[in-house]
Amino acid sequence: MEQVLNQFRSDKTLREDCVAIYEALGMDLNTAFRMFMERTRMVRGLPFPAILPETRMTRAEAQRAIDGLREEAVNLPEMTLDEINAEINAARTERKTGR
Repeated sequence: MEQVLNQFRSDKTLREDCVAIYEALGMDLNTAFRMFMERTRMVRGLPFPAILPETRMTRAEAQRAIDGLREEAVNLPEMTLDEINAEINAARTERKTGR
């Protein structure tokens, strides 16, 4: 088996974090990358799901959103409990029928 040298650049902190994780697992960075490449070959693609992460917001962003909704709600007419339940039931029916 002929071996080749693979080189690439990465963020220093990212590398240090990964090295610490792999060392805790009892391997070095080179072994981890060889495992990654071997698994890539086995599955003929990325060896993990490639999906976008959930959108997250900071506490400050959430507070601004809540404050904005409160401001919008100031001028809305009051609803009775029966009206609220009717809206909920209509939304559920719409969701079930797929409209």
